[in-house]
Amino acid sequence: MNTQTTIPRTNKLVIYQAFMRLFGNANTTNTINGSLIENGSGRFNDINHTALKSLKTFGATHLWFTGVVEHATQTDYSTFSIRPNDSAIVKGRAGSPYAVTDYYDVDPDLADDVPNRMAEFEALIERTHDAGLQVIIDFIPNHVARQYQSDAKPDGVIDLGEEDDTTLKFSPKNNFYYLPGKVFTAPTQPKTIHESPAKITGSGSLTEAPDVNDWYETVKLNYGLDIFSNYQLHASPVPDTWHKMLAILLFWATKGIDGFRCDMAHLVPVEFWQWATGRVRAQYPTTLFIAEIYDPGLYHRFIRQGGFDYLYDKVGLYDALRRLMEDGGTCYDISRVWQRESGDIGQNMLRFLETHDEQRIASRFFAGDPFVAIPAMVVTATLHTGPLLLYFGQEVGVKAEGVNGFSGDDGRSTIFDYWGVTEWQGYLKNGAFDGAGLTTDQRRLRSFYQQLNQLVIGSDAIRHGAFYDLQYANEDNPGYNPHRQYSYLRYTKTQKLLIVCNFDRHQPVITTVRIPDHAFGTMGSDARETYQLTDILLTETVIKTIGRAGVPVSLPPLGVMVLEIQVS
Repeated sequence: MNTQTTIPRTNKLVIYQAFMRLFGNANTTNTINGSLIENGSGRFNDINHTALKSLKTFGATHLWFTGVVEHATQTDYSTFSIRPNDSAIVKGRAGSPYAVTDYYDVDPDLADDVPNRMAEFEALIERTHDAGLQVIIDFIPNHVARQYQSDAKPDGVIDLGEEDDTTLKFSPKNNFYYLPGKVFTAPTQPKTIHESPAKITGSGSLTEAPDVNDWYETVKLNYGLDIFSNYQLHASPVPDTWHKMLAILLFWATKGIDGFRCDMAHLVPVEFWQWATGRVRAQYPTTLFIAEIYDPGLYHRFIRQGGFDYLYDKVGLYDALRRLMEDGGTCYDISRVWQRESGDIGQNMLRFLETHDEQRIASRFFAGDPFVAIPAMVVTATLHTGPLLLYFGQEVGVKAEGVNGFSGDDGRSTIFDYWGVTEWQGYLKNGAFDGAGLTTDQRRLRSFYQQLNQLVIGSDAIRHGAFYDLQYANEDNPGYNPHRQYSYLRYTKTQKLLIVCNFDRHQPVITTVRIPDHAFGTMGSDARETYQLTDILLTETVIKTIGRAGVPVSLPPLGVMVLEIQVS
């Protein structure tokens, strides 16, 4: 039964990513390479009404439950009729959630009662909707686990690869690509798996012996694209894989899933997306599609043709802001992002500073201090009308320090291992979700994120408004360093905002931000009027000035102001 919610559609979403295995895990053992029994795992039932109420108050509109679909693991569930996986092709004890072994099932690690695991997830969907939140899960279209086999597929469904002609390297009727005469060689010890002929690895590397740094635990799906012959697409008749993957999307949409974050979407032909998104929306019109994509040259095509609502803005805004947070780069890079996307696809760009793929802001590999993110988060959240993404634990400054197991020490929260995230557990507090275990600084950081989220979902100018870049008007302004300060306007007929951010870690800013007559005219205001500006984000500072005279501001290092402009 379709239980998709009908929250009014707006581009300004606040998507909260909860990595399921870590999110609800209160176990503090943290044995390196520990088992499920030793280190524990978060469960569907951990995300209870209290957790959902907390996330709603925090400002989330959508929850992206990461790691839901059954994937390869070294934990043995064979007593529950779940096929075990060969450890030679599983990364970590828990395994990667992006090496799917059964598209029609959920991860048994997440269930209190394994035989009833799907019912537990369906109950979570219902709880989430009852809390006024929407549900997003991953759709991993490019690859599956090397030992993919669905134990839970509906009657009549033929498994991926079940009818493939493995004597052919490529056929549009096949679901996988093959290397006839070659045997797969795992890069790990022991080399126990026997795969003959070898399938092409998920990354597309044309070898039977992928490197340990490759996606060796996965195999690439065949969408009719002949990777052996100049990537020629065979789309008529419609390839078998298209039909199978559409059936999977509809299976989850039927359960009330409101949207799909599509993993490495640009590695799948846009023609498939055009075909599939239209068919899903024919039955479930409000379904969201979000593309993980890193090729700006494909952005317009994946939106206009592929049917995606939102695309990752990693190569644009994330990279520009990261340079600034690491004491490099320039605020002019933000202007360049705006110029490239403004009035065109800005509303389609999903902005973030953390995901499961990126290093934690507080880690020594990134900024080393979560408060460095304050100006960057304000820009991330308010530059355009597009959605905002937050990764669980970002709001309490998770550092992701040390070795957990397969993931190593790389500044990321492990996606391969059973683990408890210490800083996050201070907020989780054994399922109370009240922050009783947080430090004073962590509470202050979380308060900032909550205030910012509430601003995003409550401000007409940020949700719907136009944008005006003020860098050009302040380049030669005394006290204003355009490489380290960024200012801009967001406005509608009912609300006008001046946003000023100081990216300098060490130097305060005392200056007068110029707003040119043209900007006032564009906003439908008069530069000769006297205005009162009130900081509606953090400080409640009140400034009175004549528009043409500029706005006197004083900001500490890493300080921000979101000033609402009203006629005095």
